[in-house]
Amino acid sequence: MTDGIHTEPTLSKGKTYLLALTCFGTGSARMAFTPADTGTDTTVPCDQSVVRQRITVHKPLRLDVDGTTGSTGVIAWQIGSI
Repeated sequence: MTDGIHTEPTLSKGKTYLLALTCFGTGSARMAFTPADTGTDTTVPCDQSVVRQRITVHKPLRLDVDGTTGSTGVIAWQIGSI
């Protein structure tokens, strides 16, 4: 997971979205938002579990997901409007 996910999705201000993220492999990944008040920083286990989180957009956001030390595998994500 050397690349991770680093994205600034184009989302509408004031709307609420649902982020779904999964990791398949070993170890875990760390999900973080900028600005921090957009969502909660979360550890995602790489056991095929799906982590879902509501996010409300107040200003442009950045989503960063990086593998923790020694983690291997792939990460998939999707953002949909609610």
